[in-house]
Amino acid sequence: MQGALPPFRCLVSITGMNAHPRRQHDRLDGVAIAVVTVLCALWGIQQVAVKVTIAGGLPPLLQGALRHGIAAVLVCLLVLARQGVAGLLALFRFDAATGPCLLVGTLFAVEFVFLFPGLNLTTASRGVIFLYSAPFFTVLGVHLFVPVERLKPRQVLGLLIAFAGVAAAFFDGLAAGGGSTTGDLLCLVAGALWGATNVVVRSSPGMLRAPPEKMLLYQLAASAPMMLAASLLIGEHTVWAAITPLAWTGLFYQTVVVAFASYLAWVWLILAYPAGGLAGFTFLTPLFGILAGVLLLGEPMTPALLAGLTAIAVGLPLLNSKGGKP
Repeated sequence: MQGALPPFRCLVSITGMNAHPRRQHDRLDGVAIAVVTVLCALWGIQQVAVKVTIAGGLPPLLQGALRHGIAAVLVCLLVLARQGVAGLLALFRFDAATGPCLLVGTLFAVEFVFLFPGLNLTTASRGVIFLYSAPFFTVLGVHLFVPVERLKPRQVLGLLIAFAGVAAAFFDGLAAGGGSTTGDLLCLVAGALWGATNVVVRSSPGMLRAPPEKMLLYQLAASAPMMLAASLLIGEHTVWAAITPLAWTGLFYQTVVVAFASYLAWVWLILAYPAGGLAGFTFLTPLFGILAGVLLLGEPMTPALLAGLTAIAVGLPLLNSKGGKP
């Protein structure tokens, strides 16, 4: 990865608005691989943060509404600081990206409305497996709607090997049972919606010219009220004074680090790099989640995890290759 920007500097560099078409890449380079790996680690740790925050007195849908609402405000403040009032108003100007941004925002919102109840009904291991069906929906969608990103046989093989690695890593959790058909289905729908979001971005010429802040703001602004409404509908409530400091810390991590910084970085990646290759790398997220459990919660390092890591180490380079016959 010689010559690649450090992940932090890369995150900082993408926050500026860009009114002209950004450079498009036909494969992931060192910068993209470094950034997406950091993002997967952050998203894996998020599973621990969510559990800590729920245990500290903040229920899941209300938690999601707060993090996305606050993150939307942070995006506006970032643009205001860098571009002034004119730059902020430009985010709300109707253009070729507005319609697709609204569609992406709606898909993003509904994804989380399905995901959080699904995770409450099924086991975490089963839920993550079904959620991370998203790369398959992404690959299928871009194959149908973005002809230049059609996967070659070698890349398909890499995707299958990587998914087999994730399945192996969660073998013990799946064998233990304890899930529910309804919860599994809700998480599967969430994965399909995530994949659909990626496809809309890559298949819309208007969105490829839009600044990352605009797309992220529309996603966050759409999801926050929908999750709040869902929270009220199912009767979530909390006593604010009873929320623990550790729960507020978990919410801070989810809001500032994940929903603001990491989602902004992901939007930049999905606008500039092939969606199929990026989606394949998201298979690292559940494995980072397992590692977080081992390091932070004292969970054991199982043979299934080691097998999964090996399979992913083989599958991801194939997925990021230029294709051809395997």
